[in-house]
Amino acid sequence: MKKIVYIIIAALVCVSCEDFLDSENLVGKDSTNFPKTADDADQMINGIYSTLSSAISDVPSHYYFVSELASDDRFGGGGENDKVFQGVDKLMNVGPDWTQPFWETRYTGIFRANMALETLDNCDVDEATLNKYKGEAHFLRGFFYHELAEMFGPVPMRIVTTPENNPRADVDLVYGQIAYDLKNAIEKLPAVNYSTIVSGHATKWAAESLMARVFLFYTGFYNKTELPLGDGTGETVVGSVTKSEVIAWIDDCVANSGHGLLDDFRQLWAYSNEYTAKEYDFVSDLAAQGKYWVLDGSGNKEHVFTVKCSKMADWGTIIGYSNQFVLFFGLRSDNGGEDTFPFGVGWGAGGVSPQLWNDWSNDDPRKEASILDVNTDVKKYIWGADKQVEESGFWQKKLLAIRAHDADGNLKNSFSSLIWESDDNFQLRQLQDHIVVRFADVLLMQSELKENAEGINRVRTRAGLGNIAYSLDNLKKERRFELAFEGRRWADIRRWHIAEASLDKQKGTAIWVRGLPEIMKDFGGGYSKRYQETQGFFPVPVSQISISGGVLEQTPGWGNVSNEFQGW
Repeated sequence: MKKIVYIIIAALVCVSCEDFLDSENLVGKDSTNFPKTADDADQMINGIYSTLSSAISDVPSHYYFVSELASDDRFGGGGENDKVFQGVDKLMNVGPDWTQPFWETRYTGIFRANMALETLDNCDVDEATLNKYKGEAHFLRGFFYHELAEMFGPVPMRIVTTPENNPRADVDLVYGQIAYDLKNAIEKLPAVNYSTIVSGHATKWAAESLMARVFLFYTGFYNKTELPLGDGTGETVVGSVTKSEVIAWIDDCVANSGHGLLDDFRQLWAYSNEYTAKEYDFVSDLAAQGKYWVLDGSGNKEHVFTVKCSKMADWGTIIGYSNQFVLFFGLRSDNGGEDTFPFGVGWGAGGVSPQLWNDWSNDDPRKEASILDVNTDVKKYIWGADKQVEESGFWQKKLLAIRAHDADGNLKNSFSSLIWESDDNFQLRQLQDHIVVRFADVLLMQSELKENAEGINRVRTRAGLGNIAYSLDNLKKERRFELAFEGRRWADIRRWHIAEASLDKQKGTAIWVRGLPEIMKDFGGGYSKRYQETQGFFPVPVSQISISGGVLEQTPGWGNVSNEFQGW
């Protein structure tokens, strides 16, 4: 299996500021002598990729985590002191700088991408190789700005490595730059089968898919018909990306990438791994056929773009991180292991709303493949363990800590310790990659853009469901069920302008708080009020506003002390 080795080059963040010196640096790497070779370029690009993993190390501020908890299908959860989980769910503040780690990491990645694009022409490599490096840098910069723009709204544009103190840019300039980067990535990355590319690296197909995602959010949320196209400076819009162009790119991805759907939906999730499946009744039929979880890489045709996790993860390093999302979403209520087998321990964030369970037909096999019901799926569940709040009894299965027994029958905290022959640290050995774009999502975007049911029905056929006609309502349902807990629901309900109504359904829901029955309350004036005030965007770290001298303004709806979440 191909792996990425994340290499961090100090020169990327410690570029010499002594521009008046014109002597050659003979002892270290800086912009005067780096990059020069293909190896240098590899190191520089891998330095950008490494920020993807480092962002996962601070889960509560991460775009994916925030998007999941803010959506109507998840609660905040956690223990009574995990106020950041519960506050995010209710669009309420939990401190001045809780978003700082993600903000800082994404701008670090943008700085490194800028450095690469400023210096890659110095490398002694052929044109095709140079274009590949540039394409990856453009993709990653576009990806970083896409997540920042969906999370914070218009953000400062930093397209060069020289220090700048910029205010929030006009929203069209932000999206124009994203479109510019993704268009360059599409044009520069090679049109080769995905399986020939090192797993975890950007591809032409990932860029085409992300362009569709950005187009759908921007045109939907901002009520536009086209996506602005910038000139690469972050200062000027020179054109637009049309719907027909996006359709051509998404059709290209579907037809020519080599990506496809796995045979069985359950094979996408780690509970069907070869060490666990034989003992887990829900997937024992797969095990009998010799079909197991497809880890990642060129072996998983459904992964269009993923963030790679590493068995080299350790505390305080930037070599690679295990998937900490798995732990944060893990069961907080645990009785030593066997009673909740194959699911392991965690922080109890993101309990599933009963509304999703009730809306989802029992005839859809993806329901049981995606949601765990503690009343039927675990031997003994302790309500209110560790003063857990906002428990619903439902948990998502797609990203949970998964256990297995070794050859001697000993229960391991993580099945990964058997696959990788590593230690059994339950916090560091959760090695499921974070799936950013999955091919099923590509098919559903294709159907939405073309307003036909072809992509929808390919997804439904894999799930063993019958064909349906296209309608926006059917498309909305299919995205909700197929992509549940994969970070897309929040963006979807915002761009479809159904967020207020969807969020308000959480009010009055029966939950458990510290082991006692309770109902979800109207914190901060209620879900719809907070959405009206914020439009679903989150606060800029106060320290960033201070550093800017007030040039950077706070996100609307987040400046009032009354919006602070005080807890249950």
